Formats: sequence, C-alpha cells, structure tokens
Amino acid sequence: MSRYTEASCKKCRKLGQKLFLKGYKCRTNCIFDKINRDAQKSKSRPKKMSDYGKHLREKQIARISNHIGEAQFRRFFAMASKAKGKTGETLLRLLELSLQNVVRRAGFSESIKMARQIVSHGHIKVNGKVVNIPSYIVKENDEISLDPRLAEKVAVKQSIENADKTSSRPSFISYNPENFTAKIVRIPDRSDVSTNVNEQLIVEFYSK
Repeated sequence: MSRYTEASCKKCRKLGQKLFLKGYKCRTNCIFDKINRDAQKSKSRPKKMSDYGKHLREKQIARISNHIGEAQFRRFFAMASKAKGKTGETLLRLLELSLQNVVRRAGFSESIKMARQIVSHGHIKVNGKVVNIPSYIVKENDEISLDPRLAEKVAVKQSIENADKTSSRPSFISYNPENFTAKIVRIPDRSDVSTNVNEQLIVEFYSK
C-alpha cells in the first residue's frame, strides 16, 4: 500500500468532512471545525460538484477514513459484490470488521493509523494467534487481544481510558478490561458503522 504523506487535516478539508484521522484530537481540538465555522460566516457560495465528483468524494471518504489504498479498497468492494445482500452495506461491514478498525473501536488506539501500526507490529492476537495483517477480516465470536505490555504504553493507556470515559465502544464489541480482550458478539448493523458515507454512491461509482 502507498504511504499517506499528506497532512491529515488537509484530507478533511479537501473532502469537506471530518474523517477523525487523529482520533481524540479531532473531537477536542479540530482545525477543520474552525475552518468550517469561518466558511459558514463567509458570503461566498460553495462550489458546485459534478455527479462524478460526488461519487468519487464518497468513495474517497470511505477509503481514507479506513486508511487503505485504492487497490485494497477495490478488493474489499469485489468481496462485497460477491456476497449476499446489499453490496454497499456489505462493503461497510467488511471495512468495520477489518482488524485495524476493530482495534480502534475496541479502544486500543485513538486513530486508525495508530491501530494499523499496532497490528502490523504484531501486538494483536486473534483467537490466541498473532495476526499482523491490518486488513484481516474478523468474524463473529472472534476474540481480539492486546499485548498486556503494550497496554502500559502512554498512548495506548490513554486510548483505553478515553474509550472507558466516553463509552465509545460499539455494542457489537464486548470488552474485557481485565485481560485487554475484545470479542465480536455479532455482525455490526448499518447503524453501527463508524464511517459517515453514502454507500450507494460508492456502488454507483464502481458500476460505471
């Protein structure tokens, strides 16, 4: 996968939507919020977007929010299109159940980028076995465990504490604070998905 070298806040400004790429900082000290408030005060009209631009924007929001490359996103879409049910909703579920995203939503990391690093460095086990592939799709009843030694690191410890304080863990994840494990108790519903996107426009983008 190609590396993201662009500043995180610049991606949000370009797409016109908060992507929460910095985790907790995006909720407490967000430059995009300030820019958005200033834009609302301005009398200038927003630029019109073509239909293609609207479809591309939704695809980019989903892709960048989940910190994955174009080729990998296409593979996720191909998997979703072959599965039963609505392609768009299935795509979002697959993204939600990627190991890096589960690590983030379980509270082990503040951001998707941090979660990706934790997984790729071998600090996460799935059902007792180390998995270092961030895009690995977890299944119902899988148990994800964090290396207890990593849990003592400042950044990870703060992430867990913030998740505890804000009760931000979704209901499809059952968290055990005693041994730093998270279990997928059910497949997430559309309402559980953390990516704020119109999935139908993504389906139409790839159907053209």
